[in-house]
Amino acid sequence: MSTEGLTVDEAIRAMLLLMPRFAARLKRTRIPARLQSMNLAPRHLSMLSYLVFDGPMTVNQLAARLEVAPTTVSLMVSDLSKHGAVDRRSDPADRRRTIVAITDDPETRTAINDWLANGAFAWQKAFEPLSPEDRAMFVRTIEAYEGNAASSAVDNG
Repeated sequence: MSTEGLTVDEAIRAMLLLMPRFAARLKRTRIPARLQSMNLAPRHLSMLSYLVFDGPMTVNQLAARLEVAPTTVSLMVSDLSKHGAVDRRSDPADRRRTIVAITDDPETRTAINDWLANGAFAWQKAFEPLSPEDRAMFVRTIEAYEGNAASSAVDNG
């Protein structure tokens, strides 16, 4: 499909046809055997991605990045901790804070990295031919779509 000179209506049509295939592809992404018993949801993937890419962080930092309440993150961390996917540690600088990190267990860590690698590889191939400016525009566009879709759902719900 040529994307040169799309009108707004042509772009909307293209995206409305593409998004169901995109969502179906995401749903078919195989969860490694080591992680299958954890009942992982997309929010878990986002949290694990932050921890893999950005390293250990506090519950409040995770909550801010995920745009959810700290209590929601605490529940997610508790659940993933029970399954051995993440570790909780007291912050040595402030014992009241909890630092969350991907587990040190090599089998689980590898399974998490492998799960994330599927999407990372596809995005790498999609982004490589683009300029840094085009990549930034794509990310901003998807963020704007997600924000508008969320507010539209609230307005219509």
